[in-house]
Amino acid sequence: MRIGAQPRGRRGTVDHPYTALNLRLVLAVFGLVTCAVFAALLLSSGARGFGWLFVLLAAVALVDLVVVQLRRRARRRDDAGGHSLFE
Repeated sequence: MRIGAQPRGRRGTVDHPYTALNLRLVLAVFGLVTCAVFAALLLSSGARGFGWLFVLLAAVALVDLVVVQLRRRARRRDDAGGHSLFE
């Protein structure tokens, strides 16, 4: 595979790489909704152990959602000339 300049029309540069934060945001929302639905179904059906496991996974997805949103905001601020929280 040849390593060279980035193809035309692609976003990001060497100094400012393009990140997949939007994809990570969508996946976190999907994980939160899926785990919350499964937790509700399992807790209502009597499978308490697995239900609480999915509650825990939903909480992890919620934390990830908050972290991704903070990074997206910091990136927007950094693009506008402000300072980033994660430097």
